[in-house]
Amino acid sequence: QVQLVESGGGLVQPGGSLRLSCAASGTLFSVHTMGWYRQAPGKQRELLAHITNSGTTNYADSVKGRFTISRDNAKNIVYLQMNSLKPEDMAVYYCNARGDYPGGVSWGQGTQVTVSS
Repeated sequence: QVQLVESGGGLVQPGGSLRLSCAASGTLFSVHTMGWYRQAPGKQRELLAHITNSGTTNYADSVKGRFTISRDNAKNIVYLQMNSLKPEDMAVYYCNARGDYPGGVSWGQGTQVTVSS
């Protein structure tokens, strides 16, 4: 199993930046992809970015050029650097892991990001 714990959310003004962290533990050798999702009230959870074990990244159009996903393999942490934040970025942000283990998918508890002046 894989356990994920997000941190780094909070209140930021429009145009500001935040960096989210996702600390992973457990059977990490079986994980092949890590990702960040978000869910705003009344909306479906959406994929923002993912990064594979080889370092390949992919982004949703809504965050491309503003958000950057990265990973520190030594610390088992995945980051989401968020720049030029907009009010529409306000949501609960979730870390996700996918791999070859029972269930195959793990989620963190989420961290709230509020963008407001």
